[in-house]
Parts: sequence; structure tokens; C-alpha cells
Amino acid sequence: MSPREGQVSQELPFEPFPFLHDPHHQTIINSFFNLLFEPPSDSKLVLLPDGDKISLEISTPREWKPTDLTVMLVHGLCGSHKSPNLVRMAKKLEPMGIRVVRYNMRGCGSGRGLSKKIYHSGRSEDVFESIKALKREHPQSPIVLIGFSLGGNIVLKLAGELGSIGKEFLTKVIAVSPPVDLYSSVKMLGEPSNAMYEKYFYRLLRSDVHYLHKKFKDLPRIKLPRNLKLYEFDQLYTAPTSGFASADDYYNKCSSAHFVPDITIPTKILLAEDDPIISSASLDAFTIPASVKLFKTKKGGHMGYLGAMGTEKGFYWLDSLLTDWILEP
Repeated sequence: MSPREGQVSQELPFEPFPFLHDPHHQTIINSFFNLLFEPPSDSKLVLLPDGDKISLEISTPREWKPTDLTVMLVHGLCGSHKSPNLVRMAKKLEPMGIRVVRYNMRGCGSGRGLSKKIYHSGRSEDVFESIKALKREHPQSPIVLIGFSLGGNIVLKLAGELGSIGKEFLTKVIAVSPPVDLYSSVKMLGEPSNAMYEKYFYRLLRSDVHYLHKKFKDLPRIKLPRNLKLYEFDQLYTAPTSGFASADDYYNKCSSAHFVPDITIPTKILLAEDDPIISSASLDAFTIPASVKLFKTKKGGHMGYLGAMGTEKGFYWLDSLLTDWILEP
């Protein structure tokens, strides 16, 4: 495919904090340090068609009405409703009268131990089940869906799968640093310069798998090596336990780049050209419909966007940008 004529990315001005020009500093400080307390929330369990359950953490403003806005936030790999981006956005939006739903993927956050199957990069159907559950309770509340990193891939995949009926469920979709080409991102994670990320993610994934097999006694015993590349983990565990023929089959079927051309919901995608684990050129070879706006920044790392103090959007530049996008008519 070739990009649709006229559909090119737009560059957004972003100036990093003076001491945070390095993309790894941006990535690490934003993603791995969270000094904020969570906002008050109520847990809502969603029963999935296969019998697993996932948990939503819902923060509802006191004056919120069933016709007011709802924002659902979807975390990234090895995250949960406690992930820094989700906590910060919930604390920012709730005082503005916006109901915030922090989505937990299978086995994550307050849903730990409630799912026998693992989450993966393509489980868009789980997000859709949660959206339908919210719509059954408050059908008149418009929903904005935002995904971060792996969550961004999932929300874009869902938006493409919904196609022309998407607007019945969602008002808009936003994806921040999404790995729309999963194989490309796994390759980047496997580079020596990104070893700290790959080791961190695998350690958590390995721990989750061992917990899962101890929790559900009918699952076979499993012992994963202490050191695996993420590609090897997906080949050894994710793909076969999730119904894929191989890791490559999994990446091909779940990469949202293949679904973006079918999106009809107003959608915004944000990528940084210096992202150490996501290629900002991942969508350059695909048709981007008029409903999708692709934005790129020169700096920002992976979901970092820690901006210079005193700039228009402040230190957490991304939070302010997302708020602006949410409130746009």
C-alpha cells in the first residue's frame, strides 16, 4: 500500500525539559516513577464470553450525569490501572467533571487472579466487551477511548475492526506511542541499547505466567527460563496459549497498522521520532483515512513528553495535550 495522497503526519512542537533531551531519560522517568496517590474509584468486573473476568476502576465525579463524558484509559505492557499515565490522567480529568475508567487487561491490577488466559497485544475484543458493559449502564454517555503503548495498538485495532459501526460506541480514539507494527517493536526491544526494557518486561511477564499457573490448578506446570528475549517468550508461550501458530503469526494478526485503514471514528495517533522502542515510520507505508490524524514530535521518548517548565503545557506536556484532544468538539 502507499499512503493516501494528502494524508501525511503533522509535526507537533515539543521542547523537552533541559536535562531530559535523552529519550531514555524521558521514557524511564515518565513510565517507571509514580509518586501520585490513586484517585478514589469503584471496581467493576466485566465477564468475558470465555468465562474470564477483567476489572475496571471507575472514578465518577460527584456531579457527573449519565449524559456526561466518559474517558476509558488502556494501559501498556506489564501495566495496570496503577500505571503513571492512567493515574495522572484520572486525577486531571475527574475534577473537570469527566468520568474516568481505568481499564485492566486480563490478570492485571484489581483483576489479578480473575482470568485464566493471558492478555496480549491483540485482545481488542476484551476492550469492546467493557465498552458495551458501560454503554448498557449509561447509553447516553459519550466515550473517548485512549490507549498507551501496547494499549494504543489495541484501541487502534478495535477502532478498525468496528469500522462503520464504531461511532455507535465511541466518540473518538487516541493512541499514544502505539506499537502498530509489533514485530518491528519486538526487534527494537531486542537491541542492546534497550536491554534494560526487555529484561524488565520479561521479568514481570515471567512472574505473571508463574502466578497464573499456580492460581489455576488445571493449567499445566510451566517453568520459563530466567532470561529470554521477548520474541522467544512470544514464540514459546504467548502464541501457542493464545491460539496463534507462531510469534510471527501473532504479530501479523494483531498489529494495528493493518486495521488503521478501516477506522471511521475520529482518531489521533501520537508518535515520537526518538522513541527507543517504537518506530515513528511504522504507518508510513499504510493508507491513512481522513478520520485518522497522525502527529509526530522530534523528541519525547516512549510516552515521555516531559516538557520544559514554563511552557504552555507544563512539565507533563502529554497530559495537557491529551486533555485538549479530549475536549475538542
